[in-house]
Amino acid sequence: MNETATAPTAPLRARAEIDLAALRANVRTLRARASGAALMAVVKSDAYGHGAVPCARAAVEAGAGWLGTATPEEALALRKAGLPGRIMCWLWTPGGPWREAIEADLDVSVSGMWALRELVAAAREAGVPARVQLKADTGLGRGGCQPGEDWAELVAEALRAQSEGLLRVTGLWSHFACADEPGHPSIAAQLTLFREMLAYAESRGVRPEVRHIANSPATLTLPESHFDLVRTGIATYGISPSPELGVPADFGLRPVMTLSASIALVKRVPGGHGVSYGHHYVTPGETTLGLVPVGYADGIPRHASGAGPVLVDGKWRTVAGRIAMDQFVVDLGGDEPPTGTRAVLFGPGDRGEPTAEDWAQAAGTIAYEIVTRIGTRVPRVYVNEEQAG
Repeated sequence: MNETATAPTAPLRARAEIDLAALRANVRTLRARASGAALMAVVKSDAYGHGAVPCARAAVEAGAGWLGTATPEEALALRKAGLPGRIMCWLWTPGGPWREAIEADLDVSVSGMWALRELVAAAREAGVPARVQLKADTGLGRGGCQPGEDWAELVAEALRAQSEGLLRVTGLWSHFACADEPGHPSIAAQLTLFREMLAYAESRGVRPEVRHIANSPATLTLPESHFDLVRTGIATYGISPSPELGVPADFGLRPVMTLSASIALVKRVPGGHGVSYGHHYVTPGETTLGLVPVGYADGIPRHASGAGPVLVDGKWRTVAGRIAMDQFVVDLGGDEPPTGTRAVLFGPGDRGEPTAEDWAQAAGTIAYEIVTRIGTRVPRVYVNEEQAG
């Protein structure tokens, strides 16, 4: 097992173990789900908290033909790290690093005329044609160009700039609002509108390399949405995009991150002893308490106070009282594991430990947030960095 860490080899207060073999297997599984399309591994937000560069490299090794980020800065960091091939970024604000993105050969998304004008000016200044993907708002109501006159104007201006050698329209794309809710009427409506907006652009002369709308849930459940490219975010990391669709194993996926911490203190306390701020937990009788040295500053959701599950010494325990900034307590029920014992907050779940979905349920959120919010104080430790021969 090849293992590297971002911290010294001394025992770690906490660690997020990232299994790159699991990530590569997930990418291969997702590619098989959309065998007629290329796959974009989305590595935005530091690869959903898993580490952008190592995860991007592993995804490319497993056959991802594209990488995707939200911000141009994220995409530029991948290029600086030596990641080759197609990289797309889509979350732009005025004055963004257009020229740097063009010179780094990134695919940049444009949702409206202000962005197209800034992009064209940067391409003219750089003397290099930009790779641009036009985003259509088919019903999500976030980024993207509205259908009708707005779309017609954007397409016309992009083609005009393309004729001047300032850009190439490499893609047409959109994003689902409710693909994680099978049968939701918006899914069919968005697909219909996307096809109409594609047809309009292509009738005017756009010849995109890729057309894409499918995110993780659509990749798993909507083959009619795959077109030329699917964009897999959370599923790349082995987490189901929706518990209603199934657990990861139902789709042949395995969670990539295992979060654990070393028990910092075990002590015996009497019954009636208050625990943590506000004394929202009071021991029902004499017991032992274990101190887990991670808290909301590390990304452990405070909303999971009194509910978050932890595996300690082979037994499930629950957060006792409030989660604090740097630590929380579990009631060990009289057990006395030695200090330094590993407390596993979440992992794949097949070794008895809780999963990110269990923490999401405890915190009233989604598993995306659980893994993405794990902070920089928690070292990422990469295992299985090298592909098996």
